[in-house]
Amino acid sequence: MSKDNLPNIGTVASADIDGLSIRFAKSGVSKGLPILLTAPWPESIYSFYRLAPRLATKHAVLLVDLPGFGLSQSRPDVMAPEAMADFFIKLLKHFGISRTHVVAPDVGTPVVLFAASKQQELFESLVIGGAAMRADLAAGGLKDLVYSPPGFLAEVGADGVKPYLEHAGLLTPAAIIEDFRAASAGRRLEEATQFVRGYIPDCPKLEPLLSKITTPALIIAGKNDTIVPPVNLQFLADRLPSNRHLLLDADHRVWEEAADEYIETIVSWFDGGYRSI
Repeated sequence: MSKDNLPNIGTVASADIDGLSIRFAKSGVSKGLPILLTAPWPESIYSFYRLAPRLATKHAVLLVDLPGFGLSQSRPDVMAPEAMADFFIKLLKHFGISRTHVVAPDVGTPVVLFAASKQQELFESLVIGGAAMRADLAAGGLKDLVYSPPGFLAEVGADGVKPYLEHAGLLTPAAIIEDFRAASAGRRLEEATQFVRGYIPDCPKLEPLLSKITTPALIIAGKNDTIVPPVNLQFLADRLPSNRHLLLDADHRVWEEAADEYIETIVSWFDGGYRSI
């Protein structure tokens, strides 16, 4: 894969945070509150190749591959939602961020919700959704992964996400698909799967904390999602005190399958819509 074929999402680099090499991209203006975006799984920061340039016209933008996802380094002690939240707070400190907006679809959703439950003052608003909020609310291949035994995917590598990437490739540029494929190479798929296995012990701990998170939240999901059914959006909508929720005409990858509506909704949210919640 030629890096020259990848779209411009800002200046891409890596940083050592808590002993892990973390890939990130920076773009946008230097004033105002930043917007931090965490990559969905099994994708990467390049999932936001459409959204990031729009946000960068008015905001400082930071895209991050969380540990074990995208091309960031993994470590067993951070590969569960609550442990990743503790890392996320360290990440904010590393980048000198004392308050931020966050876009965290998919696996990023439980991470930022745990983080907000611990240090709510760090967050101006949240854009979340597309994550199973209880292990039993996952479906399809995701549910199989949540309940898979440790080590089950150790030798599978990127072949384990081949059907997902073939479907994604119908809309997403080939160079980005190659970046996604690299994110699951070798043992990386097994390492990332350990995170969703963590839903079993961690989601029951997160549920009672949701009612205390008053940060304005925009919950977006696909109404045709077969791996994270819409009941998960309703789960959050019923428990977060300050939220707007929206089902788009898409499967799981709302950021790509319903890109225009997804982008316009988020741009409007950060232009001040979140203040009305």
